[in-house]
Amino acid sequence: MAAPAILHFLPLLILAATANAATFTITNKCPYTVWAAAVPGGGKQLDPGQPWVIDVPAGTTGGRVWARTGCSFDGSGNGRCETGDCGGVLQCTAYGQPPNTLAEFGLNQWNNLDFFDMSLIDGFNVPMDFLPDGDGAGCPKGGPRCDVDVTAQCPNELRAPGGCNNACTVFKQDQYCCTGSAEDNCGPTDYSRFFKGLCPDAYSYPKDDATSTYTCPGGTNYQVVFCP
Repeated sequence: MAAPAILHFLPLLILAATANAATFTITNKCPYTVWAAAVPGGGKQLDPGQPWVIDVPAGTTGGRVWARTGCSFDGSGNGRCETGDCGGVLQCTAYGQPPNTLAEFGLNQWNNLDFFDMSLIDGFNVPMDFLPDGDGAGCPKGGPRCDVDVTAQCPNELRAPGGCNNACTVFKQDQYCCTGSAEDNCGPTDYSRFFKGLCPDAYSYPKDDATSTYTCPGGTNYQVVFCP
């Protein structure tokens, strides 16, 4: 008799386990097509004005959403992108190649809080907003915005086709990457200050935590907007 009882309550257990899953609404407001990418989630071509809605499981860590530009895919979903390419496929399972503006998140972490941020550590390709859905109740700082076209002001040495690279990508030096000799004493540089000055809500280098990390209660839904 025990087995039927377990089966009877299994749907309730599944419901409880998924109660705090988050819905991400990703919208392209750019005047051109982008190929949205999400890990987890995959990828989708978004024409101007088009949304894409994905459900992200509770407890997800290392999540990312970004825009790819200059893409061409065949009928099997194989191809390449100028920025944000994730291994030559439409449906991403790996992170994108720089430069790309990143929305990053971990859901239901310490004290059942979502931790999220916008990062320019992999450079910049499109403006972005990453905001809690609705009125953002319980989210003390709202969410990060980077509404400026950084590429138009990019230093010559950081310029890349379709975007603006971070100094770590270009120079691969410890002081810019916060690795090796600079792992424990990494600070801002002239290049990171360039990004921070234009997009103060976003990570400009790996140790830029104090002004760049946002929290919301677990179960919050989110909006990611390209070219807001």
